[in-house]
Amino acid sequence: MTACGRRWRRVGLAAVAAMLTASCNDSPPKARVLPGPDAPVDPQDAQCRSAARDPGRVTLHRLNRAEYNNTVRDLLGETGSPASSFPPDDHGFGFDNNADVLSMSPLLMEKYSHAAEALVEAAWTRGAFNACGLDPAQPEACARELLKTFARRAWRRPVTQEEVERLVAFVALARQQGDAPEVGVKLALRAVLVSPHFLFRVELDPAPTSTVPHAVSDLELASRLSYFLWSSMPDEALLQAAEGGHLHEPEVLEAQVRRMLADPKARALVDNFAGQWLYTRALDFSQPESRYGFDEPLREAMRQEMQLVFQEFVTGDHRLKDLLDAPFTYVNDRLASHYGLPKPRTPAMTRVELKDHPERAGLFGKGALLTVTANPDRTSPVKRGVWVLEQLLCKGPPPPPPDAGGLAPAVDPTLNIKARMAQHRVDPTCSGCHTLMDPLGFGMENFDPVGRWRTKEEGGAVVDPSGELPGGKAFNGVAEMRAVVKQDPDLSACMTRHLLTYALGRGAEEQDRCTVRDISQQAETRGGRLTDYILAIVRSDAFLQRRGESEEPKP
Repeated sequence: MTACGRRWRRVGLAAVAAMLTASCNDSPPKARVLPGPDAPVDPQDAQCRSAARDPGRVTLHRLNRAEYNNTVRDLLGETGSPASSFPPDDHGFGFDNNADVLSMSPLLMEKYSHAAEALVEAAWTRGAFNACGLDPAQPEACARELLKTFARRAWRRPVTQEEVERLVAFVALARQQGDAPEVGVKLALRAVLVSPHFLFRVELDPAPTSTVPHAVSDLELASRLSYFLWSSMPDEALLQAAEGGHLHEPEVLEAQVRRMLADPKARALVDNFAGQWLYTRALDFSQPESRYGFDEPLREAMRQEMQLVFQEFVTGDHRLKDLLDAPFTYVNDRLASHYGLPKPRTPAMTRVELKDHPERAGLFGKGALLTVTANPDRTSPVKRGVWVLEQLLCKGPPPPPPDAGGLAPAVDPTLNIKARMAQHRVDPTCSGCHTLMDPLGFGMENFDPVGRWRTKEEGGAVVDPSGELPGGKAFNGVAEMRAVVKQDPDLSACMTRHLLTYALGRGAEEQDRCTVRDISQQAETRGGRLTDYILAIVRSDAFLQRRGESEEPKP
């Protein structure tokens, strides 16, 4: 076994490194060197000024578990979380709403059938379908109106007369079997919930094999928008705007975006976008060793801290880049004690300023992130450095070679982890990638595996939080490190890439580079808030258009 030992593993969801096929070399590729603020402009950017934009295409998009739960909630009222019993969703490009990996299995179809039956029975019992009375002698008129209304909302589009009559036919079927009309209506309602029109977000190409871009319909745009911002179905206001043919109008589209972001349902951006981009979801699976005193109340406080901070970026006036050094956070007594901050004297999460504790500012001072990017028994500069590179700068290293691995056990207890990593990098097959990854992780070494501040490691070695990046950019400590990252010219484009990937439900590929550049520049020009990024995305051709796919074989 080489000096690299066991394979190092990243924590959390798969990210862009899976796309990279090069191996770790003696030196990192020049394209991944972190440039300084005065770095020359990428000459390829000039090509974007005249290059055509390819909107790409999204595969037939099955609702993931979060989208299913939210959709049946908005369709039927309080429904709990029926999708919790469904098989886990796969992930693509870091998110579980990637259409290409949301397959349909016989087991999942069976789960949908059981869920539909339970949902309809519960809603019927609550009186959710009492809009009209089913006349036992002539139930068709009421059934027709009820099913037409329900199917329109569930399928997120107007339904045809033929479709309505096929649903109403269940009433006649029930009568033939000697059952009451409501039995037939319930069967029809269940049919609506297991229909592909409900389970999938359908977008049609007039010419499926044509690569010429075309606008998505207003109704398709409504679903794109609602599942981007709410992870759920369009509400009545959005659906009416789409049915009226006005949603593509820029002022109408912007008004709908702002209305939707102000709605409590926009919490889905916190749970589903930020939860995966910032690895907050991965906190559920972290199991630090017991000696660190990590418990469930602390886990929950860390999770809420990240959620509440990001929520301010959804509704507030902060620049998205300020996530890196936001001078405030949310703590309760348990988390404040863990961080060494003054206690707010309440178990409730409370907003506090960090003027006297700048080390806690921004993402890199958050216990949730620091915990999920550590090992159970020690910190991991590699995992923390890779997280910064992949999630903030989109400069993830290639996959490690087959024999690459973890840090060798400490022989000299006076050596801190930085010195031990230096020994690890002696192997030339490891040195190239680690030269890029490790320094960023060293900048967070003052935080232990559960995010507590420290100046010495457990063995007594003094923490060295300094680092030097390829190109000579040096820093000492987390405050200087985050300043370097915030100044990186690729930060805005990388944040755009992740948000666009989530918004579209497909990976942002190399052919999207100019689109990503356009969106990030427009967003920063308008103020750089999360709202500015979202508006720039929904105005882009990638969001407003799609194309078919040629039948020619791919090389």
